[in-house]
Amino acid sequence: MKRLFALLATFATVLGLTAAFSPPAVAATGCKVDYTVTSQWTGGFQAGVKITNLGAPVTGWTLGFTMPAAGQKVTQGWNATWSQSGSAVTVVGVDWNRTLATGAAADVGFTGTFTGANPKPTAFTLNGVACTGSLEEPPPVPVDGTPVDVNGQLHVCGVNLCNQHNRPVQLRGMSTHGIQWFDQCYNAASLDALADDWKSDLFRIAMYVQEDGYETDPAGFTSRVNDLVDMAEDRGMYAVIDFHTLTPGDPNFNLERAKTFFASVAARNAGKKNVIYEIANEPNGVSWSAVKNYAEQVIPVIRAADPDAVVIVGTRGWSSLGVSDGSNESEVVNNPVNASNIMYAFHFYAASHKDNYRAALSRAASQLPLFVSEFGTVSATGGGAMDRASTTAWLDLLDQLKISYANWTYSEAPESSAAFKPGTCNGGDYSSSGVLTESGALLKSRISTPDSFPTS
Repeated sequence: MKRLFALLATFATVLGLTAAFSPPAVAATGCKVDYTVTSQWTGGFQAGVKITNLGAPVTGWTLGFTMPAAGQKVTQGWNATWSQSGSAVTVVGVDWNRTLATGAAADVGFTGTFTGANPKPTAFTLNGVACTGSLEEPPPVPVDGTPVDVNGQLHVCGVNLCNQHNRPVQLRGMSTHGIQWFDQCYNAASLDALADDWKSDLFRIAMYVQEDGYETDPAGFTSRVNDLVDMAEDRGMYAVIDFHTLTPGDPNFNLERAKTFFASVAARNAGKKNVIYEIANEPNGVSWSAVKNYAEQVIPVIRAADPDAVVIVGTRGWSSLGVSDGSNESEVVNNPVNASNIMYAFHFYAASHKDNYRAALSRAASQLPLFVSEFGTVSATGGGAMDRASTTAWLDLLDQLKISYANWTYSEAPESSAAFKPGTCNGGDYSSSGVLTESGALLKSRISTPDSFPTS
């Protein structure tokens, strides 16, 4: 019966129904609401609403607020049931967030439309009590130890990536380019810089399968991947082992290669706490059911040797949850991979992928564990001008949702997505303004801000 009510509550949330399956609300004694417009386009917008309970614990809550301008309408909400009558909006907590302990918060959000102005609401009530309180958020405190020291073995809990303390964490880092082309960029000096100057939490190792990659020398590429895993471990960074399938786009083309490769690297690295496996980079031109079939054959190979590591599964449409193919996240939500401790990849390139992609990620994040294992600040070609505004909007959203990410690329590739200017990898400087591209400088500034990994 409890499961039935949970399913009904989820169904109501997706459809935007006004029924809520929760106990009667009790009075709140203090609250704070943070309302943030995360993106806006002509006639439409997306907003996040964080509700923090400052008083006694609340079981069952209703948030009320008024849209301040005519024409502002809620069209779709998530993480709660949403309704609107005239300008009055009502938001009701659902099964998984209806209880708010003292100091606890619920993150909900919606997409809406507007005509004319789009001012933010300023007056909110929680169970009929005005939210006028303030809550001082402590500044992030630099962690005592490396990311792996602090977080240990990672695992998936709910829709989050969680650490050894069972608390949600966000990892921020960089991806290599193809190691068959830019191997000279990955040496002791460059990884020291990534860990110490960039203060990166993770290092994604992009091992192409085709395009002069793994298929040409399986033993040699496997050995090089293992070496880079060790180098990341020595510096306290997580290592994402990326089986970089791109052309052809059907990962089943490389199914036997994947089984061989992952059996080897999982057996060799099973004792490490820093390894994450990414089993198919960007499936394309293929159905979700085909990707799912591939994943359900490769994951058991990894689990046989390394039962505890997190596995990232690529999604349809170049790991866009199907958006780039005209679909959306529902195909994964309704037909998930039959495996535990997994996350789903979402990739974007900021100059090409904007509001509709951000909306899809925001919706999916309340139902699926997501990992942005690759993104660029430029167009989907890897070139063109950096889109600073869109990149910033993306990174702010990922921070808000605690979604981990790796930027493409920590390399000197002759494309504007690269972090380094040409010739950088011939020297020993991987951090100063003189060697960084516009994209590299932006990413270094974001990644190097202090982590605030929770430990209790």
